[in-house]
Amino acid sequence: MSVEKVVMEYGDMLFRVCMVLLCNEQDAQDAVQDTFCSYMEHAAGFRNREHEKAWLIRVATNRCLDVHRGRNRHPTVQWEDADRYCEFPEQSEVLAELMNLPEQLKTVIYLHYIEGYKAAEIAGMLGITLNAVKKRMQRGREKLKLSLGGEHALSPHA
Repeated sequence: MSVEKVVMEYGDMLFRVCMVLLCNEQDAQDAVQDTFCSYMEHAAGFRNREHEKAWLIRVATNRCLDVHRGRNRHPTVQWEDADRYCEFPEQSEVLAELMNLPEQLKTVIYLHYIEGYKAAEIAGMLGITLNAVKKRMQRGREKLKLSLGGEHALSPHA
């Protein structure tokens, strides 16, 4: 697939992943751009489109983690404009709360409940065990339930 097609196909989804992880529009745009630069350098064949998509998500997630490592620890600002970045408007409150979760938890919660990936797929993308994904999802759901007051049920969008 050409780079232009890959950008059109996955750009918005990668931007949403990076926004959740970084809570900053400019940093998210930079992470997505870096991801596509890596894609152009990678240039190796992928087994299929899902393999390609998983590779892009993993590279974007790793880039976001690199940004976090490089930042000085500043308090996280509440994300007021979550609805601007949601694929589904009803996700905005949940997405805003998701931003406040610890990095490890929000990555798996976002990929499962917002992007619709299965736990095994997330484990492969992030290079962690299936049990680690399940435990992180459990902890993330508990924290979200507390912060949302049990008002919203999480359900994956496929």
